[in-house]
Amino acid sequence: MHAGLDSAELISQLCAEHQKEGCTAGIDVISGSVGDMAERGICEAFKVKQAVLLSSTEAAEMILRVDEIITCAPRRREDRM
Repeated sequence: MHAGLDSAELISQLCAEHQKEGCTAGIDVISGSVGDMAERGICEAFKVKQAVLLSSTEAAEMILRVDEIITCAPRRREDRM
């Protein structure tokens, strides 16, 4: 995690909160603490998550295509003169 926060500590706190009932805990990067995101009015729409998954899938597919093009041997070309 960036933003100058102790990622190991925050992740362990977040995991502990997620074990509790009603898992709406998240990391507040402004205060640098774990808190209830529903209480703070922070929510992420399904459409946002869907768009992120679609974009990341397309990016991975594009990388694989480029890798395949680069690793393929060039075709033999015959002189046509």
